[in-house]
Amino acid sequence: MKSFKLEGIVIKRRNIGEADRIITVFTKSLGKVQIKAKGVRKISSKRSGHIELLNHCVLSLHQASLMPILTEVQSFENYSLLKSDLKRIGSAFHICELVDGLCAENQANEEIFELLSTTLKKLSSAEILSNVIYEFEIEILKLLGFYKHTENLKINTKVLIEEILERKLKTRPILYQFSS
Repeated sequence: MKSFKLEGIVIKRRNIGEADRIITVFTKSLGKVQIKAKGVRKISSKRSGHIELLNHCVLSLHQASLMPILTEVQSFENYSLLKSDLKRIGSAFHICELVDGLCAENQANEEIFELLSTTLKKLSSAEILSNVIYEFEIEILKLLGFYKHTENLKINTKVLIEEILERKLKTRPILYQFSS
């Protein structure tokens, strides 16, 4: 069995069993990947703090038959300024929902990784969060080929994205509650 390392940003997590968690990470080299993190919900786990949502980290993995298993992890950036503000973290969760929903698994896209990383940095310091979100939505739609920018028209990205996903966005209503 082989071991390997990936650099990525944690965009989703789901608890399984008593102490395990499945995390979804958007990586530079493999795109969106699901990883099993055994025992990270135990109090004694030293890895749990490194695999929180939005953390940019390097993951050491062991390839198992179904999905890679996390063996070690080291955080680069945890976006603490972003996580300390409810409006900013709500916006970041919306960005993560878009990346998770629009990007296919195991398809490398370094441009989207850079867009995600840059947008999270912008969200940490931006004055008007809605502008950062709109720019991200337009750019990810362009990079994935869902939108061809021809004129300087402002489109309703919410409707377009929900048509692509064939479901309502979960985080979008929360953004409107925070913006007032």
